Amino acid sequence: MVHKHYVAGYDAFVAFMKDFNGNGGAINVLFTGAKLENGQSWCGDCVEAAPFIETAVNTKAPENSHFIYVDVGDRPTWKDMNNPFRKDTNTHLSVIPTMIRWKNPQRLEGEQCAKADLLELFFSEDD
Repeated sequence: MVHKHYVAGYDAFVAFMKDFNGNGGAINVLFTGAKLENGQSWCGDCVEAAPFIETAVNTKAPENSHFIYVDVGDRPTWKDMNNPFRKDTNTHLSVIPTMIRWKNPQRLEGEQCAKADLLELFFSEDD
């Protein structure tokens, strides 16, 4: 079973990751836009990719791996070029959605997150 976690905002993300221990399981992180009142992200690309990502997480992610959903904020917060998610050397985001393997080179950005074949490859690659 994949262990799912949800974090909102940069400070909460940093605090969560500082003390997080994956107990040897892969740690995959999805950065996405905040959800609106209708339950969908303000980010159209994030909404488009969501069903592909969910399917891959539920069917391709390794047992005992971790999947962390990170809300990068509302549109004005994300569009600020000084947004800390953009500046942090561990995340270095330029687009959302972005999915990374924590402290590893695996990374999918933007429309790549809506491609089932790339998602399958992402989850099948070893660290």
